[in-house]
Amino acid sequence: MAIVHSPSSVNESAALAVVVAAVILLAFLTLYLVGFDQGAISRSGMYMHELMHDGRHLLGLPCH
Repeated sequence: MAIVHSPSSVNESAALAVVVAAVILLAFLTLYLVGFDQGAISRSGMYMHELMHDGRHLLGLPCH
C-alpha cells in the first residue's frame, strides 16, 4: 500500500521545497569540505584538509 502525500496548500508545498533545497545545499557543502577542499576555505592553510583527512580515507576519496 502506497502512502500519497497531497499538500493541503501551496504554502506547505513551497515550504517543503525550501527545506529540501536547503538540505541538498548543505549536503553539497559538506561533500566539498570533506572531499575537495585543500585549505582554500580556511585561512590557516591546510587546517580543513587535515581536519577532514580521515573522512576522506573513510569515503575512499583520494587526497594524496
